[in-house]
Amino acid sequence: MNHLGLSVENLDLTTRFFVDCLGWEESGRDESYPRTAVSDGSVRLTLWEVDHRLDTEPFHRRKNIGLHHVALTVLSEDVLNQLAEKVANWPGVSIEFMPELIGGGPRKHMMFSEPGGIRLELIWSGE
Repeated sequence: MNHLGLSVENLDLTTRFFVDCLGWEESGRDESYPRTAVSDGSVRLTLWEVDHRLDTEPFHRRKNIGLHHVALTVLSEDVLNQLAEKVANWPGVSIEFMPELIGGGPRKHMMFSEPGGIRLELIWSGE
């Protein structure tokens, strides 16, 4: 995959979350759309702010066709736990669940929505 494009409620809030909370890099901002790109060096997301002149509504994973969530790999259990605490304390984040075992483990993951409403999963492979 080259990149994943996501529509967001507020481009600045979502960009700040990825850059300041998760430590990603921003590139390619274009205020005329508005859009930007963020990357962790492996995954690249393009973020597109919705047109607020239109009737927008949040995505519902059980009734809308399309994105259910974005799963992001973390390198270790320690990184997962550190990011979980940072994410949980970030303004506007909605935590679905904090790190827990997947099945019988040792893999672990957490689910949350970032301030712009995109549902994200952080997952550690258990290795």
